[in-house]
Amino acid sequence: MLKKTLATLALAGSLLGAGQTLAADYVIDKEGQHAFINFKISHLGYSWLYGTFKDFDGSFSFDAAKPEESKVKVTVNTASVDSNHAERDKHLRSADFLNVGKHPTATFESTAVKSTGEGTAEITGNLTLNGVTKPVVIAAKFIGEGQDPWGGYRAGFEGSTKLRLKDFDIQKDLGPASQEVELILSVEGVRQ
Repeated sequence: MLKKTLATLALAGSLLGAGQTLAADYVIDKEGQHAFINFKISHLGYSWLYGTFKDFDGSFSFDAAKPEESKVKVTVNTASVDSNHAERDKHLRSADFLNVGKHPTATFESTAVKSTGEGTAEITGNLTLNGVTKPVVIAAKFIGEGQDPWGGYRAGFEGSTKLRLKDFDIQKDLGPASQEVELILSVEGVRQ
């Protein structure tokens, strides 16, 4: 009788759980280099300068059935900026721009996620950069999720946002065409 009762409870529990999806926690796959934080800014209005941050960590929680309950947290090593030009990178690390000696990290932590359509969302959060914290909105797109060849489970997203340099106390004047920088994000996470 006890075995039958336990079996019934287990079956009932699995049926109740089947209709409920829970948010899963993911770690951004920086080790496998399946995540990127890139940027672009106009150079004098004549071309684009592209760069990346090579060192960052982060995590997110995600439930496709309830995207509004998702959360994101990222920490960036600002000294890892790389624009493919050593002298320019040295200048970007200086007090004129990222001031990495005083502010070695930048952080983003989400405060809200709003679905904007099939597989798209706006992620609102607080970005701390150069010692200044401001709310920003990232336009995000769900790329996909599923099993990987190594027995894990992954989910991937892309996103973008624009930042006004002066909003983050970057006072170096690069000319009228270079007042904003666009961040372009590509994130793949491994479920924990």
